[in-house]
Amino acid sequence: MLTAIEMTGTINTRQLIELDQQLPDSAPERVRVIVLYDETDKDIEEKDWLGAASNNDVFDFLSDDSEDIYTLADGRLVEHEE
Repeated sequence: MLTAIEMTGTINTRQLIELDQQLPDSAPERVRVIVLYDETDKDIEEKDWLGAASNNDVFDFLSDDSEDIYTLADGRLVEHEE
């Protein structure tokens, strides 16, 4: 008997599927995958991009304190003239 879990995801540049959410803890190690897509909708919605980006490990370095190299004391104020 087959059990189905419906999820959304993105196919990355290496042709690997990145799911938008975590699989449940009860998910097995091996699965069968059927990829469904809408041929008329070629653009991914902004919320889907944001969801995929916020769950992507590639941006984990932004949480590292060593990346905070600038302070409010750096630079100078830019004034706009009318």
